[in-house]
Amino acid sequence: MSLLLAAVVLLPLLGSAAALLPAPPGLRGSGPEQAVLRHGVTVTGAVLAVVILLALAFDHDHPEAVQAETDLSWIPALDIRIHLGIDGVSLPLLVLTALLTFLCALHGYFRKPQGPSAQGFVALLLLLEAGTLATFAVLDLVLFFLAFETVLIPMYFLIARWGGAGRAPAAWKFILYTLLGSVVMLLGILLVGLRAGTFDMVALATDNGPDAPALSHAVQLTAVLAIGLGLAVKTPMWPLHSWLPDAHTAAPTVGSVLLAGVLLKMGTYGFVRVVLPIAPDGMRTLAPYLAGLAVVGIIYGSLACLALVRRGAGGDLKRLIAYSSVGHMGFVLLGIATMTHTGVNGALFANIAHGLLTGLLFFLVSGLKERTGSTDLDQLAGHTGAALYGRAPRLGGVLAFAAVGSLGLPGLAGFWGEMLALLGAYEPAAGLSRPLFLVCMAAGAVGTLLTAAYLLLVVRRVCMGDPEETPAVVPPEASVFPEPAVPAEPAVSAEPTAAPSPSERAWRHALPDIRAHEFAAWTPLIVLTLVAGLWPAALLGLTDPAVQHLLPGVPR
Repeated sequence: MSLLLAAVVLLPLLGSAAALLPAPPGLRGSGPEQAVLRHGVTVTGAVLAVVILLALAFDHDHPEAVQAETDLSWIPALDIRIHLGIDGVSLPLLVLTALLTFLCALHGYFRKPQGPSAQGFVALLLLLEAGTLATFAVLDLVLFFLAFETVLIPMYFLIARWGGAGRAPAAWKFILYTLLGSVVMLLGILLVGLRAGTFDMVALATDNGPDAPALSHAVQLTAVLAIGLGLAVKTPMWPLHSWLPDAHTAAPTVGSVLLAGVLLKMGTYGFVRVVLPIAPDGMRTLAPYLAGLAVVGIIYGSLACLALVRRGAGGDLKRLIAYSSVGHMGFVLLGIATMTHTGVNGALFANIAHGLLTGLLFFLVSGLKERTGSTDLDQLAGHTGAALYGRAPRLGGVLAFAAVGSLGLPGLAGFWGEMLALLGAYEPAAGLSRPLFLVCMAAGAVGTLLTAAYLLLVVRRVCMGDPEETPAVVPPEASVFPEPAVPAEPAVSAEPTAAPSPSERAWRHALPDIRAHEFAAWTPLIVLTLVAGLWPAALLGLTDPAVQHLLPGVPR
């Protein structure tokens, strides 16, 4: 199994380097660009196959144990090790990352990205996958930081070179925010490693239990502030979120799917893997503040979406989904802040659900833009807009499915994470203020109502179109049985009626419904959303024992 995990990390790295080489003449197909795009599908498909084998070989009876472990000394003087391993917390994230990256490569193969070269696009995509998979697989703080930072470079170039309007400032904003957060996070990691004498996560979590903490309260508090700040930027937590809407709006489809579906999970994973087990006392001190910021993010994200979706606001659908991610990740942070098994399990479940549903939503937005040429909600909802139920019913049905899944409809994946996070806030860990968390729970519940409101408005406007102008009301004094009206002569306009433009004619005709490659890319996300919603034990059976092992001595 250890070889399988090493292959998961190394395969995309080697594939990224190979993508920059010229394709052999016999494999070029219709052209060199098509060959390198096919190379991306092949490598990401191979990585997904290895991850599935790893999941099948995983000991599901003991998900709390570190498995597929590789532990080699790298820098003995500082006890920095090449330590790889997975448990019930990291395995679902590995599967999610491999799946979404494969679907993105498949999307890029059929919808060639608009940018400098396909070679650079595929190389960056595979480098991004390697860094993300390594983040979820490493068990050494220094390696965690290196993998965490590796992801920033390819994402920056994907936005800056293959993005849409406003891509340059959006990419700069993304890299500046995340780099500044990472500098502070590095200081926190160095503080923990130098004070404890090791950077090994397993050793730090074992030696820093509640009975005999290896780090003083002051060190833990400083570490939580420093590491937590870097993780909060990546999550992103309000008020450190302002880079996200710009990045999503400008990013290509592949960038948006991976940014929302995978990269945001790196921040919340760091809270569960690093902060909670290594600095529990410091986390307990700051947990109320984290919970407060989390619920502000829930409410703020929902209100921003309501402002964007209203008629005449000119809101962009990609920007709306970005703000919705701020709200959804607020539930994840609230679950983590409770420091209970229930809350943290809810956070991990919400992580996976958000990755599936938001990835599906961004694929759908890409399909809408391809068909209509716009992601502007007013254009999509106007009388010449999408009106998907009548013009592309299957596409409209999938959009409605993704929206109701994202709002937390019972029976779909989005329900369980939010519910468990709120239940964790109802009974937080010992030492935390229950009245405060009850207020946070109530605010989070209000956030679920606001989430339902804006997502149902999106479905109403995009899938049905805006209603026509209200007809004139017959005055009450009019006769119940009026005389038959004499038809009037048709009015002749003084000005000749202008013929509709080609773009207007295209909008009024039926839209192409779901195509074969879209069906292949979207079906796994739909199926997994249903499976996670109807059979939550499949995921909770992995995470719950691992969370109990990471958080000993806290209530369920």
